[in-house]
Amino acid sequence: MESTPNDEAAAWCALLRAPNIGCQTLNPLVERAGSARALLDRPPGGLTTRLYDYLRTPDWEGAEQDMRWLAQPDNHLLTLTDPNYPPRLRAIPNPPTALFLRGDPNLLGLPQLAIVGSRHPSPGGTRNAHDFAAHLAGAGLVISSGLAIGIDAKAHQGALHANGLTLAVTGTGLDRVYPAKNRDLAHEIAENGVLVSEFPIGTPPLPGNFPRRNRILAALAIGTLVVEAATQSGSLITARLAAENGREVFAIPGSIHNPLARGCHALIRDGAKLVETGDHVLEEIAGLLDPAAHPPSPPPAAAGFSDELDPQHRQLLDALGFDPTTTNELVARTGFPVAEVSSILLLLEMQGHVSSAPGGLFTRLGNSPE
Repeated sequence: MESTPNDEAAAWCALLRAPNIGCQTLNPLVERAGSARALLDRPPGGLTTRLYDYLRTPDWEGAEQDMRWLAQPDNHLLTLTDPNYPPRLRAIPNPPTALFLRGDPNLLGLPQLAIVGSRHPSPGGTRNAHDFAAHLAGAGLVISSGLAIGIDAKAHQGALHANGLTLAVTGTGLDRVYPAKNRDLAHEIAENGVLVSEFPIGTPPLPGNFPRRNRILAALAIGTLVVEAATQSGSLITARLAAENGREVFAIPGSIHNPLARGCHALIRDGAKLVETGDHVLEEIAGLLDPAAHPPSPPPAAAGFSDELDPQHRQLLDALGFDPTTTNELVARTGFPVAEVSSILLLLEMQGHVSSAPGGLFTRLGNSPE
């Protein structure tokens, strides 16, 4: 660009594109200067040569790309100096200098619950993420997550299916969707909630972006629910950040044989609250919700389930228990022929009482009759 834009938003966008300069450096500089425009016009002394040179000749071309995006309907830039900047996020060390938003920015000020977990959940974990999100969204919580495949996506979908509100914090610029398979989901969230990112337009999904995304998730929410997570899961980082920020941390327990339950069990041992229903979450955060504005809704009922089962079907279901089990183990426990066990498992799966998993394993679902 030949000319320097005078618009304050363009100045913010230019600052956000300073290479390898984070909010820890930018935030106090803007505060002392009084505005982004003032900082660019009069860079202070004492800066590194690289930062000083950038402030004198910022990336106006990149800022123009951001401004074109911001000119589109429902796109917003929320800066740290804006009175509408979320207080919970402002209170953490080194909050994002600015947030790019697509959708309804008012959701940032509503009570949120972050739901996170494995990118490759079990069928039971998938259902839990969806159903917990649906129930809690119906109770007035904004369901927030990170738009990843697996638990994140199911949490967003559960909130949307309950006609609730959902918020996604991304690790890319908001002109991109990562992973690409969640493109339709991202559009639905933008229409019925809000997409949030601290990254300028065009930013790719770099590995270092996702811990930064997680800190925003943990800070915006009044609590974080971990549905399923292995011991090295990034979801545990989000939970740790939530605890460090004084937020509630919840975890759903699972089978001791399920590696995706071990992260949740570790959180519970470290003080996270064990929850088995959405109401357990609501009991802990009831004082932060407005019951008049958001009356609780009943948990979503599973469609098509019946407590009336054929005696043989119930016998096999009882033999299955809640741990992943092979067909051969069920043959040994019931005495039924292999073909009969396979046939009953197929019917139970079609009825939604059991789920199949890789390795020829079957698991009883929590909604199946006792």
